[in-house]
Amino acid sequence: MKKKRFQHSDTKVFNGINSILLLIFTLLIVIPLWNVIVSSLSKAGGNTGIGMIFWPQEFTLENYRMVFNDSTIWRAFGVSVLKTVVGVTTHVFFCAMVAYAMSKKNLKGRKIYSTMGIITMFFGGGMIPMYLLIKSLGLLNSFWVYIIPAMFSYYDVIILMNFFRDVPQSLEESANIDGATQWQIFLKIYLPLSKPALATIALFNGVGQWNDFMTAKLYITDKALYPLQMKLYEIIVQSQMSNLQNTGSFAIETTTRGVQLATIVITTLPILVIYPLLQKHFISGMMVGAVKE
Repeated sequence: MKKKRFQHSDTKVFNGINSILLLIFTLLIVIPLWNVIVSSLSKAGGNTGIGMIFWPQEFTLENYRMVFNDSTIWRAFGVSVLKTVVGVTTHVFFCAMVAYAMSKKNLKGRKIYSTMGIITMFFGGGMIPMYLLIKSLGLLNSFWVYIIPAMFSYYDVIILMNFFRDVPQSLEESANIDGATQWQIFLKIYLPLSKPALATIALFNGVGQWNDFMTAKLYITDKALYPLQMKLYEIIVQSQMSNLQNTGSFAIETTTRGVQLATIVITTLPILVIYPLLQKHFISGMMVGAVKE
């Protein structure tokens, strides 16, 4: 009886500590995010940029108006949306094709392909060789530089392989008896049954594509191909240059900071909206990918 009381007491203590730690962790995420949002809604005079504020100082939508009136922001937003949609679609489909083949034990050279894939997870050629490769392929200042190099990830292939192995073999055998081709089996049986894994891969890659900054920084000089992240970088650099040229101008400094924060909010909002919609599939996909080899 005493042992059960001690176990019950230990469980309450454990749950209490977990709740406190999770609360602290949540506050560490929510408070800075909230500070960015309310600061972007503050006028230049109230947006001091010093310390934390929890409510807009001199509420205004001027910062957002300035952002939306900039036509280059809309163009950059369109590039980000297009490269994210095309990048996620091609990445998920290409990785799924590779994973489907790799999940077959009768695939010739399967161990060699697997070893090569694992090596790519830990070793890369480096920035300069990658730049030379992109240049030799003619992808500099091309929209496809966002898509082609990001089409394959062996980590994602492993997650999809685990799902494909769970598909009952009897379904494939029945399809073969009915005369289905490998493409039909892949498209009509394996992909529909692997939606959690596909959603997991799509979310990972979508966030990566949306937040990608270095690809544009390294390989794009044509401003018409700048994504939203690169445009945000350009705004920050321009505001810093303005501050240097107008040292001591408090209004300029705080106004440019407000525009930066408004751009950050606009950039982050799509991911915050999409993530809850895919969370259920995301958790399911990660669990399967974590417990199997």
